[in-house]
Amino acid sequence: MRVSIDSNVCIGSGMCALTAPSVFTQDDDGFGVVQPGREDGAGDPLVKEAVRSCPVQAISAAEE
Repeated sequence: MRVSIDSNVCIGSGMCALTAPSVFTQDDDGFGVVQPGREDGAGDPLVKEAVRSCPVQAISAAEE
């Protein structure tokens, strides 16, 4: 699975970091980012929940 956040869409709600903190964090400006080295989602079952919980659908998780 390939995980990414569209920085042009993200509003910094923090739902991704709250839902799957092992994969997502927030940058210094409060916007969501994928943790370095975690772009594959690392099999975290909460990634799909983070995708669903994003209020602006800025997160994508595509099967490779």
